[in-house]
Amino acid sequence: MYLLIPAAGIGRRLSAAWQQAPRNKLLLPLRNRPLLAWTLLAAEAAQSIRWIGIICQPTDQPDFAAIADTLSLSTPVHFITGGDTRQASVYNGLQALPAEAAQVLIHDGARCLSTPDLFDRCAAAFQSCKGFIAAVPVKDTIKQVNANRQIEHTPDRSRLWAAQTPQGFDVSLLKDCHRRGHDQGWAVTDDAALFEKCGLPVNIVEGEETNLKVTTPADLSIAELILKQRLRGTD
Repeated sequence: MYLLIPAAGIGRRLSAAWQQAPRNKLLLPLRNRPLLAWTLLAAEAAQSIRWIGIICQPTDQPDFAAIADTLSLSTPVHFITGGDTRQASVYNGLQALPAEAAQVLIHDGARCLSTPDLFDRCAAAFQSCKGFIAAVPVKDTIKQVNANRQIEHTPDRSRLWAAQTPQGFDVSLLKDCHRRGHDQGWAVTDDAALFEKCGLPVNIVEGEETNLKVTTPADLSIAELILKQRLRGTD
């Protein structure tokens, strides 16, 4: 299985909270390792992952390469130049896949608590579908509001799922969706939205409650607690 990790962004919210210059949040430490290291270790431990592509800006590549070298991974890691948006970065990643790659998993590096089992369950989902996302049922009641923050609608919670990554797609279909998105000027936040806009079905793979995306200092603190519990007795 081929894995692309979009890692070309900057953690502006984390940097602002700590009053420091913007930097790639995947370089921030979590239990004495950079965030990216935990993502790479989970991918390395997954039985299905055979190729990893890290999509990043040239300025971050030396640091990311040093992280990969420190981990002594057996899975080959390749570096791909990112774009100005996540959508553009994934497009670059798709073009850099080996010619034989028929299926791909796309996983945000900031979801550093994903487990090897989740990667393997997502890879297995290709047996029954060509597009899917990891997701978990929404537990809170969600309110749709207008510009004045007045509630307009309360959707049925039983039909709501919170999207995560990995997301998996047939490579040829996703490349076509990206080309159509570029031609039509679509701006989306994930690849599943491109599939949806092209009228292609996207299935759900049960995600993990602990598979949070580190975006704020509070997220980093929660991730620290989760890892502490996971690693209890192994440190």
